[in-house]
Amino acid sequence: MTTRWLDLVDPNRDELLSTLPVPVDPEVLEILAERPAEGLAPWPVLESHGAYVFGVLMAARPLPDEDRIAYQEVDLVATPSALVTVRKTSRQGDPPFDVSALHPPAQHGVSVGRLVQRLIDEVANSFLDSLDTSYADIEELEDALDSLPAERVRMRLSDLRHELLRARRMVAATRAAVRRVLDGRIEVGDRALFPADVERLFSDTYDTLVRATEELDIAREHVAGVRDHHQSKVVESQGEVAKKLTVIASLVLVPSFIVGFYGQNFAGAFDDAYWSIAASTGLIVGSTLVQLAIFRWRRWI
Repeated sequence: MTTRWLDLVDPNRDELLSTLPVPVDPEVLEILAERPAEGLAPWPVLESHGAYVFGVLMAARPLPDEDRIAYQEVDLVATPSALVTVRKTSRQGDPPFDVSALHPPAQHGVSVGRLVQRLIDEVANSFLDSLDTSYADIEELEDALDSLPAERVRMRLSDLRHELLRARRMVAATRAAVRRVLDGRIEVGDRALFPADVERLFSDTYDTLVRATEELDIAREHVAGVRDHHQSKVVESQGEVAKKLTVIASLVLVPSFIVGFYGQNFAGAFDDAYWSIAASTGLIVGSTLVQLAIFRWRRWI
């Protein structure tokens, strides 16, 4: 006998009322029927409501072509005898979460508790999969620091930092929900939904979420390192510009002094043409060549 598992995609209220195995609270029904808001995502949660367990899960789906991570909402209502999953498409048109991994165990008649654990485990693994894409994006950005405009680098670093922060908060909320199962705070009746053998499986899921949290922290440190490297290159570039401007100012300083000196009113001292033109021009050209030779010798230019 197979487990009773019903999967819905973007259902309306009437479909939910005719499918749910037990009457649910009005707030739960509203959450199940609500379409995801654009740019917003609910936080993962797992709650016990007496005769059933209600959950909201958020799976990560990397979109490398769009340089972002999409979040796929999966809601569930579980009783000891039935499981209803509600998958939702986002406002951006992202496809719903793939639950094909649940079909084999459901066909083999595993318990509802095991199906719920398998679903949450797939969600946890989705964060690890998205991390591979994030690492690749960070390394690609690091390699392109010399070729990309500074503004583009700053925008991409900001996007990566916000994506990783949001993913970490999602993972932390999911881990807290799994922890409530391990503590026995999420249950229907006398361990009817999550018996001891299912709780042991949740321990593996919890370890996966802990690993995802640690990997996200490492990725955030990597982003911070790329940001520091970018800032050091900006400072170095500014130093080169300042050095060139200083050289130009130094080249102009001595000729300005000479021109100012010859512009003074000396009575009869510089009346001859060679004093006023030839000597001043020679001094300007000679001092400039000497400065250029010194700057070149010191490797300042």
